[in-house]
Amino acid sequence: MFILAITSCPVGIAHTYMAAANLQKAAKKRNVEIKIETQGAQGPENVITSEDISRAAGIIIASDVKIRNPERFDDIPVLECRVSEAVKDGLGLVDELLEAIS
Repeated sequence: MFILAITSCPVGIAHTYMAAANLQKAAKKRNVEIKIETQGAQGPENVITSEDISRAAGIIIASDVKIRNPERFDDIPVLECRVSEAVKDGLGLVDELLEAIS
């Protein structure tokens, strides 16, 4: 299974990347492939493509700010949360998305 995630926080330095790392670990633990776009102080990195979206089963948007181009995900299941949730409980978020799309 392939899922997506976006992480973003107001400052875009620490929590954006901590959340991304935690979601990456959680996906690996559940044997799920994940691509994570970070929208931090450096701007978007590891940008999700239309090809990624077409093969994804769903996306986790862990953000405390408005993300760029959210309409890209109109056709796939979206789980939205605060970035702190991804920092604290990435595994819980991955499990919640997997349960919702199964």
